[in-house]
Amino acid sequence: MNKMLEEFKQFAMKGSVLDLAVGIVIGIAFGKIVSSFVNDILMPIVGMLFAINFSTLFVVVRNTVINYGAFLQATVEFLIIAFTLFLFVKAINAMKKKEEVKPAEPTAEIKLLTEIRDSLRK
Repeated sequence: MNKMLEEFKQFAMKGSVLDLAVGIVIGIAFGKIVSSFVNDILMPIVGMLFAINFSTLFVVVRNTVINYGAFLQATVEFLIIAFTLFLFVKAINAMKKKEEVKPAEPTAEIKLLTEIRDSLRK
């Protein structure tokens, strides 16, 4: 039992697990910000332009209310989050490519070994 707890502790304290947890918390907070932006700023402006209040859009089918205005708001929210994540991942990938392009300066040991190899070839 003690060994299992120790293994779990090692697993939970790995950097990737902690990074994932931090990413989830930040993602949830970002989702709340985007929700507020869509619900409180964007959709009222769009509604004003089209003279429609999206939060009140619904249809009743057999005594069942289908609130498609909320669905439209959620769709806009999703598109904003997806586009923002796309831009973020694209920026991260561009930074990784720049790092990969830089050739590494050979160490003194590598230079010495190269000189020795070249001398032996002669």
